[in-house]
Amino acid sequence: MQNAETLNLDQISAFLKLSEDIEFAGQSRCEIYAWVQRVLVAQEYAGQAKKQRGAVRAYLSKVTGLSVPQTARLIGMYLESGVVELKPYRRHEFTRKYTAQDVALLAEVDRAHECLSGPATRWILKRECEQYGKGEYARLAQISVAHLYNLRKSASYRKQAAVFEPTRPSPVSIGERRQPDPQGRPGFLRVDTVHQGDWEGAKGVYHINAVDSVTQWQVVGCASKISEQYLIPVLQAMLHQFPFRILGFHADNGSEFINRTVAGLLEKLLVEFTKSRANRTQDNALVEGKNGAVIRKHIGYGHIAGEHAERLQKFYTAHLNPYLNWHRPCGFATVSFDARGKRKRQYKAEDYRTPYEKLKSLPEAAKYLKPELSFVRLEQLAMQRSDTECARQMALAKAKLLRFCKLESPVPPRFP
Repeated sequence: MQNAETLNLDQISAFLKLSEDIEFAGQSRCEIYAWVQRVLVAQEYAGQAKKQRGAVRAYLSKVTGLSVPQTARLIGMYLESGVVELKPYRRHEFTRKYTAQDVALLAEVDRAHECLSGPATRWILKRECEQYGKGEYARLAQISVAHLYNLRKSASYRKQAAVFEPTRPSPVSIGERRQPDPQGRPGFLRVDTVHQGDWEGAKGVYHINAVDSVTQWQVVGCASKISEQYLIPVLQAMLHQFPFRILGFHADNGSEFINRTVAGLLEKLLVEFTKSRANRTQDNALVEGKNGAVIRKHIGYGHIAGEHAERLQKFYTAHLNPYLNWHRPCGFATVSFDARGKRKRQYKAEDYRTPYEKLKSLPEAAKYLKPELSFVRLEQLAMQRSDTECARQMALAKAKLLRFCKLESPVPPRFP
């Protein structure tokens, strides 16, 4: 149709009447929108009465092949802006908050701390920014635990950090005794041993793991043999590393602890001595969980000869134990009970803190410290290095130690 936009209202009415059985369609949206605008301008649509507007609207719908609602939308666009034109496509894009540098920094922190849980990692990132004043952690300090796991799933993160989880140890059957009752006081230890394996008849070292029930303050030691002669000096050195007085000592039924020598040592210190009950696997679950999460994770499962026990003991005292207690966050459960009296444990994000922070948060915490210690001195030790700096130094010392143990271990004799 040539000059179809120049028809007057009478001609439009006659056209609609004569073309009832004829269908029209536009060639393209751009042409349709341009022609609709020319018709509305030519007919002075904004100044027409209701009846004339209806005729123009019907005329537009007929010629373009658009539905009445589509035509009404175009007319509304004209009345609002004075033009009828296509709106450019705009794809919605979320603004990116965390950059590639943040992902690389998260991968570096996970490598240093050997990929802790999301809440624990988030706590470290927050401490790096707020407590140690490191500006590069500013954005990561505000990250949620859910989005932290999203970043860990990203391709860029996986290229920079490879995380391997060790097999968890199976539970150990325990004997019968009674469960300790700390009543919110630090100083009640859960103790267990971890053997570093045999190789062709040669015994590996034994790790001694002691964890406080309330603060999760952890001290790890190492002995070349499990007999009393080798174990007692290590136990004495370990007990000396706790900043608070020891009130309780709880172990399973292993003979390395259930003997007269250990009982005499604890009796001199006025320490309560208990052991796990039969069929109660939770009695010593705290330290058994730390066996896998700390010792197996950092030292592994490979054989380490007994002659390296002293070198391991020095590494634990100088590097691993300070890292665990000053710089590695732990989860502290919030226990609630449902209507049936069933206990439910929840690990909330705000409940993650280091053992030292947990110790400080206890009511009247100063009265539990050993007489020669104060929180002023402990605070100085805690602030000597940041969490990640301490983790890096510990990892370097560990790598050097394990390389030495592998290279210097004598080949055990082969038995016929």
